[in-house]
Amino acid sequence: MAKAPVLTPRSEDFPRWYQDLINKAELADNGPVRGTMVIRPYGYGLWERMQQEMDARIKAAGAQNAYFPLFIPQSYLTREAEHVEGFAPELAVVTHGGGKELEEPVVVRPTSETIINDYFSKWVQSYRDLPLLINQWANVVRWELRPRVFLRTTEFLWQEGHTAHATYEDARDYAARIHRDVYADFMVNVLGIDVVLGRKTPRERFAGAINTLTLEGMMGDGKALQMGTSHELGTNFAKAFNTSYLSKDGQQELVWQTSWGVSTRMVGGLIMSHGDDNGLRVPPRLAAVQVVVMAIKGDEAVAKVHEVGRLLTAAGLRVHVDDRVDTPFGRRAVDWELKGVPVRIEIGPRDLEAGTAMLARRIPGGKEPVSLDSLAALLPKILEDDQALLLEQSRARREARTSDVSTIEEAAEAAAAGGWARIPWATLGEEGETALAEQAVSVRCLVAEDGSVPESDDAPGTVAIVARAY
Repeated sequence: MAKAPVLTPRSEDFPRWYQDLINKAELADNGPVRGTMVIRPYGYGLWERMQQEMDARIKAAGAQNAYFPLFIPQSYLTREAEHVEGFAPELAVVTHGGGKELEEPVVVRPTSETIINDYFSKWVQSYRDLPLLINQWANVVRWELRPRVFLRTTEFLWQEGHTAHATYEDARDYAARIHRDVYADFMVNVLGIDVVLGRKTPRERFAGAINTLTLEGMMGDGKALQMGTSHELGTNFAKAFNTSYLSKDGQQELVWQTSWGVSTRMVGGLIMSHGDDNGLRVPPRLAAVQVVVMAIKGDEAVAKVHEVGRLLTAAGLRVHVDDRVDTPFGRRAVDWELKGVPVRIEIGPRDLEAGTAMLARRIPGGKEPVSLDSLAALLPKILEDDQALLLEQSRARREARTSDVSTIEEAAEAAAAGGWARIPWATLGEEGETALAEQAVSVRCLVAEDGSVPESDDAPGTVAIVARAY
């Protein structure tokens, strides 16, 4: 009888494969309240590495970290009509505290534009106070009707940036800088995901924004995942909260603002972009553990893996030593494969005699014996090659499964077949977008013919990318 696979094959049931992988790789569990999740240590390690990489890029863009309260007076959200309308179905509202009914209900933050603007209006007095660039790492709550771990949860972790600028141009350029130099750089060069940078249609914009820039990734099943967004807020929130400044000319002016965020949804995107039927494949630049050094059996092998672990750590690699020889080697190897650690170095008695180790590469697959003395010099290049391979595979999948079409019907067929479609926005238009939405197909973003981000919704040659999405 054939041995049952550890994971449901992706081709058989992609959603079940996704859930299997999260469970078997010990990434997360469902929380006790519907829609919440418990992120386990290995899964949280991935998020910590994402935080570290993102935080460095955010600070390089000039923003500083701060923290704002979890509870927001309900009246704050009503000040910007479009904003409250967009979030009303997702709000969690607290009406009682300390055993008493509250005088004013408070909202558990779904996002922080309103409360941050309340403080921006106090902190900004003069043009000398601008630009004001703030970021916070926090949790948010949006009451999710169709939860899925990492992708859509009632509570999730994220960063949200909020900025105030003296001019429209400064705010526009900063939103684009975050979109390009922070988000795209991280997703392409660290996550190894070939995201498409584009502009959201008015229908898909963030509630209260005048423009939303997005990054869309194609998952292993051909669906799209919105990986992050950067919004131009115009003066909408500044008007609502009277966030103004005294200009150089002595005039009182409203600030122009941006907000932008990415979340633990990126962990789900990582899984669905790079995972295979054997488990997760973690990009080496992201991996909290780049190399696991495994003792197969024997005291001498245990001593050697610790020695090798120290040498590789000194060479600048992130290393874990697995010396659990009382646990069957095969079980341990499967566990590390499920977790997607890029490289395994396996050492047993025979390897010690030969002065070699077995090198197993998770991303391209395959094993080969290598000299123990060569590991420190060999592994950095292997890890960079495997990082490049993941991005290459991500780009190849997107290109192969994206069709250029000329009708709404062809666009819907391409999406239903598990791919993306490119159609001229002038051909599709808002009526076509509504027709596609009735078939659970959405316009993911607008791009220029050359693949760049168009300056406006109706810029000549603008193309719509349409797909089914998570």
